[in-house]
Amino acid sequence: MSATVSTAGFTRCSSRMTEPALSDRLLFALAPLAARGMIGVLQLTHRTTVLCKEHADDYWREGRNVVLVFWHDQLLMMPKGYCGPGAAILISSSKDGELIARTMHRFGFDTIRGSSTRGGGAAFREMIAQARLPVDLVITPDGPKGPRHVVKEGVAALARLTGRPVVPLAFVASHGRRFASWDRFLLPYPGARTVFRYGAPILCDRDEPDATCRLRIQAGMDENLREAQLYLESHGLRAV
Repeated sequence: MSATVSTAGFTRCSSRMTEPALSDRLLFALAPLAARGMIGVLQLTHRTTVLCKEHADDYWREGRNVVLVFWHDQLLMMPKGYCGPGAAILISSSKDGELIARTMHRFGFDTIRGSSTRGGGAAFREMIAQARLPVDLVITPDGPKGPRHVVKEGVAALARLTGRPVVPLAFVASHGRRFASWDRFLLPYPGARTVFRYGAPILCDRDEPDATCRLRIQAGMDENLREAQLYLESHGLRAV
């Protein structure tokens, strides 16, 4: 996938880079390859259900694109849940972001490097430029550092200015591990029952205040996650 005016905002990090150490070069070369393999193997073992894909399909069939949003802790398996025509993902310019970006490239996604924290608007302007292309824009609106499951206003500004619908995507698993990170990152176990659920599109009027649009996106993402969890519960399982 291709990693803020209010730009409550996307901050583009400096393009000035130092030559990475040998250990980092090895890490950047090998870790994304291993991650891609692991994600593929996990998906083969999961019993996966995709729900409500028509919420995005209706736009894709018409040759239109969306802003796809999901929570940061659900990132790992999202390359397997995305069913669209192609995407550009906003990923932070940190070292961890570099690993994620290289992994996403192996799944065929483009990346925009920046972070959704307060500051300048270069990454936001690049997202606006990408909106002229026939690709979906993908954002984790609580990244890169939280608060967990709280939408920032940058995604609302992006939705208003591009006119694109915001489509939530949720991922839940019946068995897995939650890490002690700020987002409680989810690693689903092999053999888990998993669910991807596409939420109802959220359209933000160009003149709508970012704060109002943000609250509607927040409500849509919260509802979509609850519905994915309820689907597991209807099968006698609980989301980890």
